[in-house]
Amino acid sequence: MAFIRKEQQLQLYSKERFSLLLLNLEEYYFEQHRASYVLHVGSLKERKIRGSLKICSKSVIFEPDKISQPIIKIPLRDCIKIGKYEENGASRHLAKETSGGILLRFSQVYFIKEHNIVAPYKIERGKMEYVFELDVSGKVEDVVETLLQLHRASCLDKLGDQTAMITAILQSRLARTSFDKNRFQSVSEEFHRECKAEMVTPLVTNPGHVCVTDTNLYFQPLNGYPKPVVQITLQDVRRIYRRRHGLMPLGLEVFCTEDDLCSDIYLKFYEPQDRDGLYEFITTYLEHHITEHTAESYMLQWQRGHLSNYQYLLHLNNLADRSCSDLSQYPVFPWVINDYQSAELDLSNPATFRDLSKPVGALNKERLERLLARYQEMPEPKFMYGSHYSSPGYVLFYLVRIAPEYMLCLQNGRFDNADRMFNSIAETWKNCLDGATDFKELIPEFYGDDVSFLVNSLKLDLGKRQGGQMVEDVELPPWASGPEDFLQKSKDALESSYVSEHLHEWIDLVFGYKQKGSDAVGAHNVFHPLTYEGGVDLNSIEDPDEKVAMLTQILEFGQTPKQLFRTPHPRRITSKFKAPSYSASVEDSPVSPGEESFEDLTEESKSLAWNNITKLQLHEQHKLHKEAVTGIAVTRNGSSVFTTSQDSTLKMFSKESKMLQRSISFSNMALSSCLLLPGDATVVSSSWDNNVYFYSIAFGRRQDTLMGHDDAVSKICWHDNRLYSASWDSTVKVWSGVPAEMPGTKRHQFDLLAELEHEVGVDTISLNAVGTLLASGTKEGTVNIWDLTTATLLHQISCHSKNVCDTAFSPDSRHVLSTGADGCLKVIDVQTGMLTSTMTSEEPQRCFIWDGNSVLSGSQSGELLVWDLLGARISERIQGHTGAVTCIWMNEQCSSIITGGEDRQIMFWKLQY
Repeated sequence: MAFIRKEQQLQLYSKERFSLLLLNLEEYYFEQHRASYVLHVGSLKERKIRGSLKICSKSVIFEPDKISQPIIKIPLRDCIKIGKYEENGASRHLAKETSGGILLRFSQVYFIKEHNIVAPYKIERGKMEYVFELDVSGKVEDVVETLLQLHRASCLDKLGDQTAMITAILQSRLARTSFDKNRFQSVSEEFHRECKAEMVTPLVTNPGHVCVTDTNLYFQPLNGYPKPVVQITLQDVRRIYRRRHGLMPLGLEVFCTEDDLCSDIYLKFYEPQDRDGLYEFITTYLEHHITEHTAESYMLQWQRGHLSNYQYLLHLNNLADRSCSDLSQYPVFPWVINDYQSAELDLSNPATFRDLSKPVGALNKERLERLLARYQEMPEPKFMYGSHYSSPGYVLFYLVRIAPEYMLCLQNGRFDNADRMFNSIAETWKNCLDGATDFKELIPEFYGDDVSFLVNSLKLDLGKRQGGQMVEDVELPPWASGPEDFLQKSKDALESSYVSEHLHEWIDLVFGYKQKGSDAVGAHNVFHPLTYEGGVDLNSIEDPDEKVAMLTQILEFGQTPKQLFRTPHPRRITSKFKAPSYSASVEDSPVSPGEESFEDLTEESKSLAWNNITKLQLHEQHKLHKEAVTGIAVTRNGSSVFTTSQDSTLKMFSKESKMLQRSISFSNMALSSCLLLPGDATVVSSSWDNNVYFYSIAFGRRQDTLMGHDDAVSKICWHDNRLYSASWDSTVKVWSGVPAEMPGTKRHQFDLLAELEHEVGVDTISLNAVGTLLASGTKEGTVNIWDLTTATLLHQISCHSKNVCDTAFSPDSRHVLSTGADGCLKVIDVQTGMLTSTMTSEEPQRCFIWDGNSVLSGSQSGELLVWDLLGARISERIQGHTGAVTCIWMNEQCSSIITGGEDRQIMFWKLQY
């Protein structure tokens, strides 16, 4: 309905009843002339009806000024004679009166919108002769010549030849005109480029000239309709998308709002390079105004509950080239409710819902068996369904009560049979389950707020059903008390727990990996080849008839959305699926309901800290080492800070006295990382000399050495008496590390529990909160996710074009974030191994901490960057070290941060809020 509101806004600029919807599909409106329709010409009863004469590529349309008179449409192919009117035997006075006359003799005429009532067109057949007198008599010969030329095109035998000739006429007109620069908003505007294009609105396109300056985007229609120039201020543009139109890369859609369904202008270009050039200019100019969101970044927002199911589906439709301006690619939404008979709608009962893992055509087992039998016998290319789940006809089936003129345009001036109209929700759903050729899904209006598509508020005469009842409002299910209640309950169903847990299965079918190929066959989700992107190359078709027929089928049959995901889509994170550390029930909690636990307060403080992470301020800094700092570990009370460095030393720094207390050297090679064992009695350091060193703080000496690898140890982690060591020898080793009962008196006992083999050297590892998963990053840019309970590889993802700098799990263990030397941040879904978000910076981010939504990273230049992953943007840059930030530590409350850098310093940061 958004496109109807937009169309109504455009109509405000014109008092005409005429609209482009009165044209045939693929017809152009060229020009108009003030004129009179002369009745009973040459007789005493002669009278004139004032109006305007529209010259179109396939018809002549006369729009009377008085709304009581019908609009007259004469198809050119039905014309027998077109010429200048000449009065035979009339007085000289009368001849002068009609000297500007155009005579049309024809066999068929349409009468439309009499008394301005939208109704099926009235058709009159038989030989007729009309005379139209132009106000400017000097234009008669030019208009007659144009009509004769268009008439010849309409009368060609082959549709392809007709289209080619009309296209040639159109292009000739466009070539003879150009954008009128007097239409610029300001004389100081700087012209950038101009090209030919068509403005796309549902079912129709309007040719003209596009012009872009340093401040505005303009479209000037060839015919001056609905207004002389459409103007968009570039500063107002918020989103811009390249679109495919008719399965070809020719569309460009511009939005001046963040979330409106309908764009401000949709343009179709004749050449892809014109489209791409304009897109690149506008996006470059608007780099600070536009955020390019990917399907993966929206997925992350949806997974983490920052987008509703409705919002997420709208974003996916948008990214998959679905547009309200193109009815062949209108946004598609799923049926989610299966129960339209009950008096009450029970959203806690799974039986209330449709199986979202199956396409509509596979929901009825018996029908599916018949379709599969036909599919098996069909020659290549095979398809299971002879109609699509979304097409212009289906969209207007749902919207006929508010878009009747669109339906009349699509169906040559007729409404559908009354019994085939959108009469009842339950009937429509039943037909989708049982009908031999009905597999349609829903449109976003079913989950919106505007009930007008369910109500015949325009009092349209949509026909009488076989039972004798007139087609009026849509019949609602028993559980809906009215249209508003129906939409509210539909919205509640879409956002319900059941749908949230299963929506990813439907996304796999429509936007994902089950859309094409063997996975689509296995899911019974195969449609006609022409509906898929890449299904046909229109430019390779030489036969003009075949090309026109193919394009018509593409536009009218329906199109499958652009494929957005090629691996299984992860499910939404709901309370049912939260990580074990957060899943304790109320019954298990020692805290009575309504009382806040210490853990709740800690979580609240963490959330507050991350919400204010951009307010980080440098508190103090100290130069401790002679080379780059590589690791930071801090005692639980925060009093002592341990650091390792490439200068081969482990340093102990007192935060209270701000003094260096100890400096320990284990070998003459760099130390790569450090950690404190529980109890804060032992520091563990990894070294490039292939060893891991254990240092007793209380006794001030090296307690043990683990000689575990054949090359440098790059990173170590500890959890639940297990040590995890990563090495450039292409392994990650898991050791049992039972600490000595009396630190400093006994040696640790190490047993190798598992060896995780990699193809290349491992630069970094991280554990999830409960120690069941490990992520490793390699020198070749691969991130591996391991199940530590079975020591098996779950996923191997090629994330980066260079080595991985750092990895970390989100607190809920649902995602892994990695940074690489290629400057990219990548978010991986742990369940599926899918890359769910990618962000880039100009330089590598060497280390980071994150809470699942926001990231604080240390960059090669020394800056600290705050990233809003859900908004896909860098929200703050904080000046820090003079060289690369190499390591970063944060306390449990997220209130204190320490960074180490190549400048040999450690910096203490505080949150100010």
